[in-house]
Amino acid sequence: MKPLILITNDDGIQSKGISELIDMACTLGNVVVMAPDGPRSAQSNALTMAVPVYYQLERKEPGLEIYKCSGTPTDCVKLALNNVLDRKPDLIFSGINHGSNSGINVIYSGTMGAVFEGCVNEIPSVGFSICDHAKDADFSKAKVYFEQIARKVMMEGLPAGVCLNVNAPMGDIKGVRLSQQTKGYWTEEFENRTSPHGQDYYWLTGYFLNQEPDNELTDEWALANGYVSIVPTRVDMTDYEAIKLLKGYEEIR
Repeated sequence: MKPLILITNDDGIQSKGISELIDMACTLGNVVVMAPDGPRSAQSNALTMAVPVYYQLERKEPGLEIYKCSGTPTDCVKLALNNVLDRKPDLIFSGINHGSNSGINVIYSGTMGAVFEGCVNEIPSVGFSICDHAKDADFSKAKVYFEQIARKVMMEGLPAGVCLNVNAPMGDIKGVRLSQQTKGYWTEEFENRTSPHGQDYYWLTGYFLNQEPDNELTDEWALANGYVSIVPTRVDMTDYEAIKLLKGYEEIR
């Protein structure tokens, strides 16, 4: 039996990135796509709760089924696992995202939100992103590395509770670096504007402040220097070292 691969994204079913990922995944096994019907960037692990969620079959052919969904990337994974697939998928791939999900972006990303949902369900899951927001981004160089990473995950699996956040730079690629998440944050995030009716409103903007630009162990350094970065990421956010340091809290009565 061929491996069963579930694919989703946060840029929407119409994006070039998901088409490239589908093309890549179809060389590895049978593919089922459940993706949002439009852009759902920065949704993290959001769930749709105030309104119903709908999905419909867009295309079906041997080895490939494509569905679009009115919900978030996490909704897509949940619906696929519980209502569409007849067995647990062997792999979950999310992307290919137009734009980096390195650094702190990992906690905002709908691409990675879907990956975390797969990880919670004990399915080897990988998020793929490229540092190019263009609708017609060139994925050809990144896909060479993404496919090798995907095959390695398919053959070897991943440690329990771990998923992968994979990002590729634009242009030529020197290789792959196992990296750690860069320390940094977004700043000056909202621009104050005035509508034609004289009402103030705010537009999300800002820039990423890298607090360790010279740290060669980070994903931001890897991308800036022409490498694909792989950050092994856990859904268990417990700081086990901090438990030891904060033992005094147990004395509170």
